[in-house]
Amino acid sequence: MEKSVDAMSSISARMNEAWGRGDAAAFLADFAVDAEFVAFEGTVLKGIDEMVNFHQSLFDTSLKGSRLVNGRVVFARIVGDDWGVVHHRCQFIAPGEDTPVSSRDSMQMLVVRWIDERWQVVTLQNSRIVTLDRQLQLDALESAAKA
Repeated sequence: MEKSVDAMSSISARMNEAWGRGDAAAFLADFAVDAEFVAFEGTVLKGIDEMVNFHQSLFDTSLKGSRLVNGRVVFARIVGDDWGVVHHRCQFIAPGEDTPVSSRDSMQMLVVRWIDERWQVVTLQNSRIVTLDRQLQLDALESAAKA
């Protein structure tokens, strides 16, 4: 593999393809052994074994048949010797559905490091994309529920 922005940008596409196959080991194949993964709702996973077990359990149950689509790298850059950052966005299609729902749109920030002659993800933060208007609606609903 080459030490280029294109090489590190291709990680997200491989992850999306593996997700669609329900293959956690392939989904996380570009991660360092001691990597960390923060799921969209805040779960923090540490180490490749924990990440694979967590995701395979979901792929085998509640996320079986789900897909990540319309993936695109917003930006990617090498930020220092052997370090890079990739910002990726995609849409989620739930099992049994045909089209994505915008409330499930996600973005990921990957910190990658050149290890063993290839880019490896050392940290990934996954977040839902929420507009300010939507966040204000959610805040109002929560306030009303407390009243």
